[in-house]
Amino acid sequence: MSRRLRRLPIALLPLVLASTLVACGSDDGSSSDGSSSADALHGITISGDTGKEPEVKWDGDLDTDKTETTVIDAGDGDEIKDGDQIQAYLWIGNGSTQKKAYSDYDNGQPETVTASDDLSAVFKDAVLGQTIGSRVAVTTTAADAFGDSGNTSLGIGNKDTVLIIVDLMEQYQPPTPKEVPQAQMPKIIEKGDTVTGLDFSGVDKPKADGDLLRSVVKEGNGAKVTTDSTVKVNYLGSVYGAKKPFDESYSQKPISFGLSSVVKGWTYGLDGLKVGSRVLLQIPPDLGYGSQEQSGIPANSTLYFVVDIISAK
Repeated sequence: MSRRLRRLPIALLPLVLASTLVACGSDDGSSSDGSSSADALHGITISGDTGKEPEVKWDGDLDTDKTETTVIDAGDGDEIKDGDQIQAYLWIGNGSTQKKAYSDYDNGQPETVTASDDLSAVFKDAVLGQTIGSRVAVTTTAADAFGDSGNTSLGIGNKDTVLIIVDLMEQYQPPTPKEVPQAQMPKIIEKGDTVTGLDFSGVDKPKADGDLLRSVVKEGNGAKVTTDSTVKVNYLGSVYGAKKPFDESYSQKPISFGLSSVVKGWTYGLDGLKVGSRVLLQIPPDLGYGSQEQSGIPANSTLYFVVDIISAK
């Protein structure tokens, strides 16, 4: 899969949320050995409002050999139940170095998390049974959070300890693409049968808070794509007014990927279309890469794609 399609943060969510991890916790916030969570933060002070980056003051090294969950602030929203999709900000700190390792607040975008028993035990108690608007902290080991190797990309070694802070913001409302005529979208430039670019002449500059727009150029007659499909496609992507695309597959070969692992504009922009279709997508920043700059993609960019759906399963 092209790195410019992948949903961010790369390589983080599978490690934090995956059900293969071995840490244990309990629904009432106590540790797996039944001890109280009152001292679970080991002197760490977490302050600030839920929904804003937390301020963390460390009381020396975080020394723990188990996983404990503590509710810092209980929200007054609905209880999160199995199957609910939640918008949540993650903050991760290295308890051995007392340094921030990762923060969704740096990206300006929350994660979409599905509450279920399939979440890793490190993360499950911080979500299931909690209430919307809550801030929850988890203290654990690197091995329990990320596996035996830790997470070197975050600067967390396998012997380090970890602090995870989760802000549970709101129920996730999946976006619905707004169908628009092809004349409202950029023109597709082709050389023979190969798509080579997009022509933005006559297309209004997009608003940063714009809608997810979709124009079906050609409707296929194959199976319908769903948000959990694995698709094979050819595509070309550009930002508004660019002279050349930031990525494309037409000059190479089609690529396959799961729609659950790419930017949300793709996940929901292709949902419901039939195999064999060609579609133009206009993806606003909050469904693309938000404030995180990518190679060839400035921060807060609206993304434009032409996509040919070859197969889906």
